[in-house]
Amino acid sequence: QVQLVESGGGLVQAGGSLRLSCAASGRTFSNYAMGWFRQAPGKEREFVAVISRSAEITSYADSVKGRFTISRDNDKNTVYLQMNSLKPEDTAVYYCAATWGIGTRSYQYDCWGQGTQVTVSA
Repeated sequence: QVQLVESGGGLVQAGGSLRLSCAASGRTFSNYAMGWFRQAPGKEREFVAVISRSAEITSYADSVKGRFTISRDNDKNTVYLQMNSLKPEDTAVYYCAATWGIGTRSYQYDCWGQGTQVTVSA
């Protein structure tokens, strides 16, 4: 399996930006499609974005489309989530995850990071 560690979370005002990073170690990073999910208090974990192994395919949840951008650097074994125009409803713990396939459902992912908190104040 691959080990994942997220970073870059924090407190930001509405309209601001943050960039999350997820560093991978262990198995070959480029073998995995990578996703970002988030979970707000009292809510289920939800899909945010996914990127294919070679970055040729990306997909986003409707709620973040046009504001968030997922990218990856296979030489650095890292996937990123650039978040712009943040809203209070984006407040959640953000998780990166790895999958041999590609998908938008959490059960499709094999490995998960510990999460990083993002808080957006109004």
